[in-house]
Amino acid sequence: MKILWIDIDTLRADHLGCYGYLRNTSPNLDRVAREGVRFEHCYVSDAPCLPSRAALHHGRFGFHTGAINHSGSYADPYKEGPTRGFKNSAAYKKFVEVLQKGAGLYTGTVSSFAGRHSSWWFLAGYHEVYDCGKSGGELASEVAPKALDWLERNGAKDDWFLHFNCWDPHRGYRTPPEYGNPFEDAPIETWLTQELIDRQRQTYGTRSALWPRGREGEVPAREVEQIRNTDDYKVWIDGYDTGIRYADEQIGRIFAKLEALGVYEDTAIVISSDHGENQGELNVYGDHHTADLITSRVPMIVKWPGVKPRVDNGFHYQFDIAATILELLGQDVPGRWDGVSFKDAFLAGRDEGREYLVVSQAAWSCQRAVIWDDFILIKSYMDGLKDYPEHMLFNWREDPHELNNLAESMPAKLNEGLAKLQCWIDEQMASADVKEDPMMKVIEEGGPCHTRGRLRSFLEYYEKIGKPEIAERMREKYEGVWQYGGAGEKSEVGSRKSEVGT
Repeated sequence: MKILWIDIDTLRADHLGCYGYLRNTSPNLDRVAREGVRFEHCYVSDAPCLPSRAALHHGRFGFHTGAINHSGSYADPYKEGPTRGFKNSAAYKKFVEVLQKGAGLYTGTVSSFAGRHSSWWFLAGYHEVYDCGKSGGELASEVAPKALDWLERNGAKDDWFLHFNCWDPHRGYRTPPEYGNPFEDAPIETWLTQELIDRQRQTYGTRSALWPRGREGEVPAREVEQIRNTDDYKVWIDGYDTGIRYADEQIGRIFAKLEALGVYEDTAIVISSDHGENQGELNVYGDHHTADLITSRVPMIVKWPGVKPRVDNGFHYQFDIAATILELLGQDVPGRWDGVSFKDAFLAGRDEGREYLVVSQAAWSCQRAVIWDDFILIKSYMDGLKDYPEHMLFNWREDPHELNNLAESMPAKLNEGLAKLQCWIDEQMASADVKEDPMMKVIEEGGPCHTRGRLRSFLEYYEKIGKPEIAERMREKYEGVWQYGGAGEKSEVGSRKSEVGT
């Protein structure tokens, strides 16, 4: 079997044509979607970048890997412990290790992820590794040639796996100026209105309408200093969509190489991402801060030789796809994985998803969300310097951009979601090797990586731009006291401590 895994960082599903987007961002990816199985409801269990890839490659929830933050003690996976032999136990094998040692595939990766995050476990099982050394700042056009070279040497052979990773949709929007703007005359979606922008500008949050870049200094051509109106938003979203289109063109070169080698039809192609990207939802622009629908949902397209094209509407975690691929290759899913294979349903062309999903975020905020039926419930344990209530409930089918919080108006549905969440937490604790909730440990340690020590800079910024009332609201909420758990439950964290770790 030949397998190509396309991993486009920061790619939200609904900005691809095959998922219904109004702009032509992804002609090459859309082609594969027409030829394969497009998963409508695939989610990463843990976001963003490091936790997501840790969960996928370990086949386990962040609750079980322990790798849920971007810094601190919980940016690294737990050790296996006493059961570890000369090598890790078979029950703990990572995805690519099974592909290499079990399925006998020759494996390669073109990715700067491991170097960017010092996540060296990611390289387990690869025969060949190429890291351009730019920590995710590279262009797809810089790394696509490495994938083309790998395929030139290996693509016509049998039994290989190539992982190709590009970062172009990730801020800052780096597409070369000479590429231009393919969406200059294209309309934007109508859900982001001037009225909504005006409301967002009366509140605060990391990467919010008042400060989407999160830093001061020269503003790149494809970004704006603030989101003041829909014209600013168009500049912003054009930058994101142009990154997608640029990556799509380079990936098209890789598909063309498979065709030139005569192996395109026989190659399994998987297209996905490590997380989505909020672009105005929950007042987050160009980043991935929450356990919400937009950040947690990823595209998932699988073109598998012999499997008919269709749309799968089941609820799946991304590591369920990995587990399914292992079984399609005749391999057992490692015993300590949380990923569940649905191989038989996949081959038969029927949906077989989970009843509900729980997704988590602990690098920008500490949140968990339950996704079931038509609803998503988001619980904030630590809001990450955002003006959020403890609970947010949305009907994702009717309100996919999360504009109308139903938590107060639908208490029965809120309690249903909370019950599912507590059941999931109890199940994970009971099956955990390390008997702790790593999210609570992140909070005890000082909170999410990207908001530790940021309070003072936010107060100064809002005062500088003439919004002292917002600074005062943040001062009252956060200085000396961090929101920690449920309503009324506080953890004393002095403002001096909260400034550590910028």
